[in-house]
Amino acid sequence: MADLGSQIHLVGKLFILMSAGFLLRRKGILTEAGKQQLTDLIIDLVLPCSIVSSFLTELTVKQIRQALAVFLLSIGTQLFSCLLGYIAYRRCREEHRTVMQYGTVCSNSGILGTPIAEGLFGAEGTYLAAIFLIPLRVVMWTLGLSFFTRKAGTFSLKRIVTHPCIAAVGIGSLLMVLPVSLPSLAVDCLHTIGVCNTALAMLLIGGIAADMDLRLVLHPDTWYFTAIRLLLLPLAVFLICGVLGTDPLVRNVTVILTAMPAGSTTSILALKYGGDAPFASACTALTTVLSLLAVPVWCAVLL
Repeated sequence: MADLGSQIHLVGKLFILMSAGFLLRRKGILTEAGKQQLTDLIIDLVLPCSIVSSFLTELTVKQIRQALAVFLLSIGTQLFSCLLGYIAYRRCREEHRTVMQYGTVCSNSGILGTPIAEGLFGAEGTYLAAIFLIPLRVVMWTLGLSFFTRKAGTFSLKRIVTHPCIAAVGIGSLLMVLPVSLPSLAVDCLHTIGVCNTALAMLLIGGIAADMDLRLVLHPDTWYFTAIRLLLLPLAVFLICGVLGTDPLVRNVTVILTAMPAGSTTSILALKYGGDAPFASACTALTTVLSLLAVPVWCAVLL
């Protein structure tokens, strides 16, 4: 496990990188189109390479048990998040409710959570984070999408299976169990691209934070959502793991990934389907900034 010094170092590094992204956006170097391109680059290339690279290790019985436990906890977390999303926001403004429901179900565990898990727990953290994200990706493109579309028939198995991160989990799993090994050049390329994940992710998140609308950031609904996203959800997972006697690494990875901010797709989908995009951006930005405070707090509780 990481000690206090390494946690402070990690959060400090994330803050500096995010500040750089903030300045790039304020200066106009990182444009709105550039943010979308950076998002696609991370999701379609950098993050999949990081995931595959994390699977290039010898499979043990302990790892199988940990992966299964993380997968089941992730399913439980998604079910609880869905239920909470329907109950917790009934008294909130109607135009905010859809954004808050989606942001509760779909976090930024992929772009932000994976580098944090890797920084805290090494390759094992990346590996377990990839497993944790499978149910989240499924919910994101089914129930999550339906929050904005409100239409039947939004389920797309092809979209889920062909998602780069899901495909990376499948490829990595095969490489882990099959008696084959990639050429050293391929492994080196995967690692070289994958280690860019943290830097690019934080630059993107800094760019998102730069677009905060301070009036919406101060809205009570934004802070209510932030408390649920960063405090209530991970607290519930932490308590359940304690009752179940979960393996410490499994518990820690699951809680940290649950304590992630609203996903960047919250703003993207709100804009695309006529939702409250400014409010979605405020929720994404505020939870992202405050997650850099929440992560050390959760680390202090867990480690």
